[in-house]
Amino acid sequence: MLQKTTTWKGLMLLLFFSVSTLMLSAQEWKVKVGDSAPAFTVTNKAGKNINSKDLKGRVVLLNFFATWCPPCRQELPRVQKEIWDRWGDRKDFEVMVLAREEGWDKLDPFIKNNNYTFPFYPDLKRGVFALFADSSITRNVLIDKEGKISYLSIGYSEKEFTEFVTLIEKALAK
Repeated sequence: MLQKTTTWKGLMLLLFFSVSTLMLSAQEWKVKVGDSAPAFTVTNKAGKNINSKDLKGRVVLLNFFATWCPPCRQELPRVQKEIWDRWGDRKDFEVMVLAREEGWDKLDPFIKNNNYTFPFYPDLKRGVFALFADSSITRNVLIDKEGKISYLSIGYSEKEFTEFVTLIEKALAK
């Protein structure tokens, strides 16, 4: 009986690690650095469509987040202060913060309560998000002026974000 229990526990452990590996691989990107960014369209608060092809010639930051996401809530104040407040008025830079599966009913109070001034866009059906990944937020995508992906990140850490700001600065200097 002990042998069967040990084997059963071993199988369960193997199953656990297999499922964990699959979940980690689900965090992978559908794109990679150097790829042309997938074409997408978002709609702003005024109902105007913005097509990614119209952004060529600009450095574009795509930030995928949700209002309920703790790492996103840590990252967005830094997006405001260190990115938007610094470069938001540049004609060669575009910030697009996309709310995964959330609409204006969630976004409006979130924006107001946090005094954010950068552009938000709903991504209700993960239409844009699904071009880049299947799961896991917060995610950042940096697209260079030629429309190529120059940076990808998953999650939030202070150190990584500081490095990211430096990359944006370098991209804008080109």
